[in-house]
This record gives sequence, structure tokens and C-alpha cells, in this order.
Amino acid sequence: MTGIDFTEENIQLIFGHEAAEDEAPERLKQYFLRSTTYDQVMAQLPLRILVGHKGLGKSALFQVAMSEDENASRLALVVQPNDIVGLAEDSEDFLRTVRSWREGLLEILARKAMSGLGLAQDATIADRLKSYGGRLTDFVLATVQDMKSTSLDPAKKLVTETFLKNREMSVYIDDLDRGWQGRKQDITRISALLNAVRDISNENRNIRFRVALRTDVYFLVRTSDESTDKIEGSVVWLKWTQQEIFALLALRIESFFGASLSSAQLLNSSQASLSRSLDRLFEPRFNGRGHWRGAPTHRVLMSLIRKRPRDLVKLCTLAARDARLGGERVITTKNLENIFEEYSQGRMQDTINEFRTELPAIERLLFGMKPNKKEKTAKAGYTYTTDGLIEKIKSIQEQGAFKFANRRPATPKDLAAFLYKINFITARKDVGEVIDRKYFEESRYLQSNFVDFGYAWEIHPAYRWALQPDNIADIFLSLKLTSDG
Repeated sequence: MTGIDFTEENIQLIFGHEAAEDEAPERLKQYFLRSTTYDQVMAQLPLRILVGHKGLGKSALFQVAMSEDENASRLALVVQPNDIVGLAEDSEDFLRTVRSWREGLLEILARKAMSGLGLAQDATIADRLKSYGGRLTDFVLATVQDMKSTSLDPAKKLVTETFLKNREMSVYIDDLDRGWQGRKQDITRISALLNAVRDISNENRNIRFRVALRTDVYFLVRTSDESTDKIEGSVVWLKWTQQEIFALLALRIESFFGASLSSAQLLNSSQASLSRSLDRLFEPRFNGRGHWRGAPTHRVLMSLIRKRPRDLVKLCTLAARDARLGGERVITTKNLENIFEEYSQGRMQDTINEFRTELPAIERLLFGMKPNKKEKTAKAGYTYTTDGLIEKIKSIQEQGAFKFANRRPATPKDLAAFLYKINFITARKDVGEVIDRKYFEESRYLQSNFVDFGYAWEIHPAYRWALQPDNIADIFLSLKLTSDG
């Protein structure tokens, strides 16, 4: 074990920042893991829609992609929520909303393209753009050719030369969930935006649109608007395997210590090899209680996170801070045990904040899943058969009915599907002493009508300390390790 002084600066350098946009670009690129998902998003296709829960790394992927565009002097435009305030707010007429998005986006992109190429802007842009009938690339190209190159600074001149050569531009649209409330008008607005983006990309084949959407946002749009079947082929689901997350943690640690390793090297490394990287900063074995006792520390970490890199950042950051308080230079079992409850409470609050707009009474539902006295006595309460899960939810509904944000009453099966979609519960199958868990992103239709597919349903370990802070010892006895897969 190497060990370090866990100062706040070192903690952030190793484990990263929770928000990719707040990360130093060079450090982000050092530990960014290039997976097959990255290749899918960066494919030379007109439209890519990146879908995933909060904390999966959508913004990080876009940040790295934009940085690579900049290094290659490619024209890259970023559309943020502030750029589209007030645009297409009237959602009563869907076709008009699509047209409003199309016209508004074209003007926004035209202005951003001209700024990126160092071109002067004036009040006639909108009128001149209309004469090109939506052909944004042709408009920008004609404007560039009319411009004197001597007016450009060196960096913009390189971008201009590249654009004249390939006539391509990339457009990144992120953070669309800001202010999302799951209302009918919110769904219509996002659906109309996706239709408008698709129209623009069809009219301008050299524009590459990359749009990031939260899972719940996409799910509501996809199930509420039949026109979105046309963009389903452009959707890329962002998901992580245990191996990828383990490799990501190893990459962060090794790059902090100055090692230069490729994503491919780490993704193809054995568990034992990756464990040696963790041994620099973590006690190799978990010496606590229950089924986890004696297990490799990385297996404990993987069992606690919801296959989200941000969970890993939060878990490791809290443990490193606890190590600092105790004067430790490596993260020990005690440090991890000390922060499990705080980590769990944080994940519970994150989930409530993220999905309250879809199910206003989500807090009552989640805390209603706390094991009751009878379940505790039977050492049950976290794992359910399909019928058992439905019965548990029915007992919660006896305290009051649930309605989704669109006012639709929620049946027990609706709520079970909702719990699976938000990863509060996972599909579970025991394989010897470990658990094979499946998440919504991996098997989106596994819970269809809650037919028995041979899987049980389990409340994810990340939430258990928040549900049962009064008897933590029982939690360790109920926990098993997640499989390596």
C-alpha cells in the first residue's frame, strides 16, 4: 500500500468532481475511460441521443468530445438551457411548437457558428438565414467565403480552414432536464425539440447533433408521443459494467500517481491486476461483518454503487475524508463503515430530488419500503418475489393513493415498474455466494407486467442504511456481494 495525505485537493484530483463541467479539462481527459458507448456517440451520424440516469457521466462524455473537437480545430457548438429560454413555450399546437424549435435553433446555431468562426454578427442574420430554407451549413459556408480571413485570430482561422475543408459542425445539447417537472407541456416541449433536431439534421447532413437526456425524461417522452419512434434508432443508452467502473477507479488512481495507461489496457486487465491499483489507497480486504467479511475491498465498493461513476466519487470521497480525520494514509474498513449511513442517506435524497417531478409522493413510497417488524423478525424485507413486492406496495398504498405528475393514478404494478426504472430495486438472482443484479438500463423490459422471469426483486444496498438506521448490524447480515460481471 502506498498511501497519501488525503487533503481536499488530493481527494478531488484522485476521485474527481461530482459535476464533469466543474472538472479541470486536462485532468478529466487523463482519467476518462473510452468505452464502446463513447464510440457510438461519436459515430459520424446526423443524430445521437445519449440517455442515462444522473451520475452516469453524460456531461463528462460531452466535455471530452468537445475538447477533442477543439484540439482538432473542428467547429463545435454548445446549446445550453440559457440559450433556449423563452423558445417554443407555447406547447398547445405540436406542429407549431416543432416549427418554433426549428426556427429558433437554426438562428441560435447560426449565431454560435459565426462566433466560433470569428464572423461579425448583425440584426439581419435571421432574415438572411430564412433565404437558405433551413440549410444552415450553406448559410455559414457562404458567409465564410464572403469574409476576409485577415480578420480572424489564429485559432479561429484554423477552425475556419477545417470547416471549409470538411463543411462539418458538431452540436452538443446538454442539461435539458434543468427545470424539468414532468408535466404534459414539459413532455411536449422536449418531444418537439427532438423532432426539430431530427428535421434540421435531415436538411443538413454535415451537422452532427448529440443530445443528452436523463432516463426519466426520455422514458416519459418516448411513452407519451408516438412520433418519437422515428428517433429511437438514434438513442444510445449509457450504461456501465462492473469491469468498466473498476477500470475507471484504477485509471483515476494510476493517473494520479503519474502512470500512463490506456482505457483498452485497463478494460482488458484481470480483477487481480486492477486490485493492485486500488491497493495503493485502500485496505485490500474488508474486515467488517456479515457476508462481506474478508472480501476484496473493490467487491464491497461495487456492491454499494448503482453502476454510476458519480456514486463511486461520492463513496470514495466520503471515505477518504474520514481517513483524513483519523490520520490514515489509506482507506480502511473502519473508514468505509463510518460513512455508509451518510452515503446511503445522500443516495436516497438524490433519488427523491431526481424523480419527485414524476411521482410527487416518491418520498412516502421509498420510505414505505422500510422493513416492518414482521419482516425484521423473519430476516426479510429487502428481497421480494414478484407477488411479495406487489403486496408490499399495496400495504404502502393503504396509507394513501399515489398519482403521477400527469394526474394518472398509479397501480401497484405501475409503482413496482417505477421503482425498477429508478434503480431503487434491481432484478436479482442468487449465484452461489454472490448476486447477479440487473438494472433497468440493462433489461428495460424485464419487469413487463411483472411476469416472473426467474428473478427476484431487491432493494439496492445503497439505500438500506437510510431505510434502517436503527439496526445497522442487521443490514450487514442481509448483504451479499455483487458478482464481478
